[in-house]
Amino acid sequence: MNDALARIAAETGLLDPARQRLRLAFALACVRRVEHLLEDERAKDGLAVLQAWVEGRADDAALQAAATRMQTVANGHRGSNSIDGSAHAAVSATYAVANAVAGRALEAASYAAYASVYAYGGYAVNDRASFEPEFAWQVQELGRLSGKG
Repeated sequence: MNDALARIAAETGLLDPARQRLRLAFALACVRRVEHLLEDERAKDGLAVLQAWVEGRADDAALQAAATRMQTVANGHRGSNSIDGSAHAAVSATYAVANAVAGRALEAASYAAYASVYAYGGYAVNDRASFEPEFAWQVQELGRLSGKG
């Protein structure tokens, strides 16, 4: 858990229903950082719907439909055929998108951080220090998006 992110989320009211635009913009920024780890075209499509919503080119109904599809996609992810162990990174990136599209920004950030670190190698997820650069970026990005950075 990114404790500093939780603090700034509370300060900015990130979880308040009225802050949906901020929440989704932040979630989008987090998943964009692990977009290259997505292997399922349906996850990429879900990300595109989120991008369109943030840009004002998609409505709430499209976002809700994408959230429903993405939950199914994430829950059904079989992992990766890659021999480099990136299966967990791809699965985590897909869950990051599913949470982002559903408006669960803190969960999206957590999955994105995990995907980013796991992409280094499985050993890295056991070292809390491996998460620090991503955690710091998340705090800085939420501060920037909310005007508190």
